[in-house]
Amino acid sequence: MATPIRNSQSTTRNRVAFAIAAHPDDIEFYMAGTLLLLKQAGWEIHYLNLSTGNCGGTQLNAGQIRRIRRREAESAAKILGARWHPPFCDDLEILYTIPLLRRLAAIIRDVQPTIVLTHSPQDYMEDHTNTCRLAVTPVFARGMPNFKTIPRPGAIAGDVTIYRAMPHGLCDQLGRPITPDIFINTESVQARKREALAAHASQKEWLDASQGMDSSLRAMDELSRQVGKMSRHFRHAEGWRKHSHLGFCAREADPLHAILGRKFFSRGRESRETSSIDLP
Repeated sequence: MATPIRNSQSTTRNRVAFAIAAHPDDIEFYMAGTLLLLKQAGWEIHYLNLSTGNCGGTQLNAGQIRRIRRREAESAAKILGARWHPPFCDDLEILYTIPLLRRLAAIIRDVQPTIVLTHSPQDYMEDHTNTCRLAVTPVFARGMPNFKTIPRPGAIAGDVTIYRAMPHGLCDQLGRPITPDIFINTESVQARKREALAAHASQKEWLDASQGMDSSLRAMDELSRQVGKMSRHFRHAEGWRKHSHLGFCAREADPLHAILGRKFFSRGRESRETSSIDLP
C-alpha cells in the first residue's frame, strides 16, 4: 500500500527556503544574500552542501579536511541563521545517481520547502552542474509515493519554485556569458554575507593555492558588484533564473518577487507590467 501524500504544504503557510549547493562556501558566494533577505522577511531557511569539501586542501588528509570544513560550514550557517544539513558525498563524487537522488529526496520531503535555490545548469565545474540536476529531480518527485527515499518520510504535496543562481565567472563551460532574469538587491546584507563567507577560512587558503585567487572575500564582492551593474538598479546583487514551472508550481508563481518587493528587479517582469497592449 502506497504511503499517503502529506498535504501540509502551501505557498502561504509553508514559509521555507532551501539552498542546495555543491561545496562548503558555494552558498555564501552565490545565494546567501537572498537567503538572508528571506530570513528577514520571516522565512525559515535551510542550508545544504552535498559535498564534504574533502579535496579542498593540499597540506592535510581528506579526513582532516572533512572535519575542518564541516565546522566552518556549520559556523557559516549559524551566521546566516539557517538550519544546517550535513553533506553526504565527497568532492568530485557528486554524480547524478539513484542513491544520491534518494538521499536528497528524503531531505526535501522532510524540509518541505516552498523555494529551492541551487546552482546554474551551466557552470565551469561539474560538481556544480550535477548538483543543480540532483536538486531538481527530487523536487519533481516530491509527490510520488512510489519513488522510494532513504530514509522514507513519505511524499509531500504543494508548489515548489526553483531558482538557479549565477555560474562562477558569469559564464558557461565554454566562456559564453550567462545573464540573470532576476536581480536581488543584497547591499543591505552584504556585510553579513561576507562574515559567513569568512567562516570558510580553510577554503581561502585552498583557492589562493589552486586557483590564484588573492582573496575569496574580494572575489565575492566583485561578483555581486558585477551582477548589480548588470541590473542597472543595484550596487550589490545576486542574479537568478527561474526554473520552468511545469511539474513544480503555478505558471505565475514568483515568490521572490512577492516576498522581496522593491529588492527584486526583473527586466522581463518590468516589460510585461509596463506593456499597454490590449488584446481583443
